[in-house]
Amino acid sequence: TAVATGLLGDSIATNLFMLGYAWQKGLVPLSAEAIERAIELNGVAVAFNKAAFLWGRRAAHDLAAVKRVAMPREAPAPAETLDEVIRRRAAFLAEYQDAAYAQRYEELVRKVERAEREKTPRRTGLADAVARGLFKRMAIKDEYEVARLWAETDFLSKVREQVEGDYRFRFHLAPPAFAARDPVSGRLQKRAYGQWMLPLFRLLAKGRRLRGTVFDLFGRTAERRMEQQLLAEYEALVTEIVERLTPENHADAVELARLTLRIRGFGHVLEANRVRVKEEEAALLARFRSPPPPQALAAE
Repeated sequence: TAVATGLLGDSIATNLFMLGYAWQKGLVPLSAEAIERAIELNGVAVAFNKAAFLWGRRAAHDLAAVKRVAMPREAPAPAETLDEVIRRRAAFLAEYQDAAYAQRYEELVRKVERAEREKTPRRTGLADAVARGLFKRMAIKDEYEVARLWAETDFLSKVREQVEGDYRFRFHLAPPAFAARDPVSGRLQKRAYGQWMLPLFRLLAKGRRLRGTVFDLFGRTAERRMEQQLLAEYEALVTEIVERLTPENHADAVELARLTLRIRGFGHVLEANRVRVKEEEAALLARFRSPPPPQALAAE
């Protein structure tokens, strides 16, 4: 999307860009002429769509060269300060849930920041790792958040700016509370929902204040319970890190705090990642609790 937008100035170019990429890789059983003729017959932004298709073909041939054209003076983004990391994520969590939820996040991260400064004055990285890891565990993409992203962001206005004519939405979802499972794999199956979901999204987004309470409509599913457990476990881990932190185990503390970033995905993917990371965490936590004596560290 970034490359297509950089080339043509509009993210809607991504669709034909991807088609051109796939065609050049031999994955589309049609001729280029047939595809271009279809673009012409469609009669919407013909030159734009043909250009996107051509750039996709070029990207399949030499992506690096296309990126140099799309983003010729792209410079690496400056590193965020810890205050910026915290402030941006706290603001998101206030929208995600409420101000109290954001305050819960900031208070724990600031607690780690003070402990790192006082107990390991010449070492850094732990507070930043916790700021990112705690946010990962607190900002789960559950049903309320999916609804909020559809209904209370600028997504719909962007669609209206970029898409002409009459159009309708279809939403492909697999909510754990309602989705059927594949009889062979046991995995949740997505199904398509119509445009009638938009008013429901608006209503559901307002209900996010119920998240985590006894009135939470979705909190009783196995996946949501696992996510809440992961948050509670991470908060307990951070509390232990603060209590046991020393210069000798600081590096292990940072690694422990970062491990949770690898627990991502949904459904069976999330569960598989959780199992792998928890095994690593147990071994690393044992080492964190028994760091080498100061003289051994100095000798190294």
